[in-house]
Amino acid sequence: MMTRYALIPLLALLGQTGHASAASVPVAPAELPRIATVDERYQSYNVEMAEVIGGQFWLPYERIAALPKLPADTMTGATNQMSRADFYARLKGPLPPIDLSDARLCKLAAALGPAYVRVSGNVADGVNFQDSDAPAPATPPEGFEGILTRPRWKGVVDFAHAVNAQIVTSFAITKGTRDASGRWTPDQARKLIDYTKAVGGTIAAAEFFNEPTLGPQGIGGLPPGYDAADFARDFAVFRPFAKSTAPGMLILGPSATGEGPVKLLSGDLIHSEDLLSATPRPEFDGFSYHAYAASSLRCKAPGKLTTTADAALTEEWLSRTELTYEFYAGLRDRFQPGKPIWVTETSESSCGGDPWAKTFLDSFRYLDQLGRLARHGVHTVMHNTLAVSDYALIDRDTMEPRPNYWAALLWRRLMGSTVLDTGVPLREGLHLYAQCLPGQSGGVTLLAINNSRTQPESIDLPTAAERYTLTAHKLEDEQVQLNGHPVELQANGELPELQGQHVPAGPMDLAPVSITFLTVIGAGNASCR
Repeated sequence: MMTRYALIPLLALLGQTGHASAASVPVAPAELPRIATVDERYQSYNVEMAEVIGGQFWLPYERIAALPKLPADTMTGATNQMSRADFYARLKGPLPPIDLSDARLCKLAAALGPAYVRVSGNVADGVNFQDSDAPAPATPPEGFEGILTRPRWKGVVDFAHAVNAQIVTSFAITKGTRDASGRWTPDQARKLIDYTKAVGGTIAAAEFFNEPTLGPQGIGGLPPGYDAADFARDFAVFRPFAKSTAPGMLILGPSATGEGPVKLLSGDLIHSEDLLSATPRPEFDGFSYHAYAASSLRCKAPGKLTTTADAALTEEWLSRTELTYEFYAGLRDRFQPGKPIWVTETSESSCGGDPWAKTFLDSFRYLDQLGRLARHGVHTVMHNTLAVSDYALIDRDTMEPRPNYWAALLWRRLMGSTVLDTGVPLREGLHLYAQCLPGQSGGVTLLAINNSRTQPESIDLPTAAERYTLTAHKLEDEQVQLNGHPVELQANGELPELQGQHVPAGPMDLAPVSITFLTVIGAGNASCR
């Protein structure tokens, strides 16, 4: 006999039209089938190499506003008023090295563990590892653009140990790493790997270098004219070196970005299809890409895709995660079949994030992206960044958690590695995801996102649950509430309890612009045992 909970897909479809949208959608946590598995470090984060060594990073918006206005035709083609490198340079300012031993930072990061910490970015492409204890020179050696000292890298290793994180990185590829013929040599990479081992660390995974697709944009310091054939030639040196020097280190690639139906910028790219099909054909242990649904307003210019706060809850905006995944998953299936997908960099938008990236408004995208990609069995999603610029989980100046940090903490505590199918199609007002509840045999967690600005929704549960609902007085607030109460660090800097609220079986309302986790300890789901 078909139960009312077996009618989920039909009722959810009816809920997309007219009066039927007010109907409570039944969900049977015990019956939800397993559809995927994600890594225990699925939710992870980036600490940019620029943060580690100190350098240039995105200016705050108040300083951007004071900059002279650029001509309208900047970056539009052959008549550009400035190079792309100069365009980005004017939007950056000095960034002191981050203190990875900061007690509060370590405490907050540890609460998100286990995780991967990726130390990379465009700065990593040109960094010289100074493999000595001598003071760093005032300027980098010729052919490099920055200096990574032993103490700074040991700080990364110590941080990873302290917060239950595994290191992911990439290696330098600028002129200083190349021989007279322009071919990449592994000397710098060998020194970094050997030193990591010497101080008790491990590099769990690495991309050869960061975002080779952007080489023609003048980003990353690649030689002029560098193309897919050059990448294949260099990778043919890198892979055997890496496998002999660090046999346990996974090789990820191609570390692509900027392509597909969500095209961030105009201009030439080295297309992933060309990278993946070049001879000798690259072979990766995991397929990696970077997912940005827009360029931030900080980098607004002709030919660049931007967005608005008004669009932040729309189906079109949230679906960009899916479109980007489908594009790169298609390339994975053609050229690297069966390899796990790693999203090694993502956030609300590139170039440091939009002004609302640090507010509750972006928490809808943050959690919806995790829910969507988990359903596809993506191995890991690495948010950019942990603690710098507008898109950071933690405010670097105050070390206070932002709304996305609290969203991340609830995900870490409540969403396990086994992904379940709710059977409810995504629609405005109800994005429903489910995963096993960690540490509770048979337990299930539902994540219900109401992205409607005006309409309440309702789901019907056959058993009692614990409710964790995130809201804010205003969507662009930096203060978030849990079950109607402000959520913040305690006076002594400790994390709060984040207690759920008991709700009985039956219909449960989901207010407009709210995010609700529901833990069903007694679900008895066979896939969660």
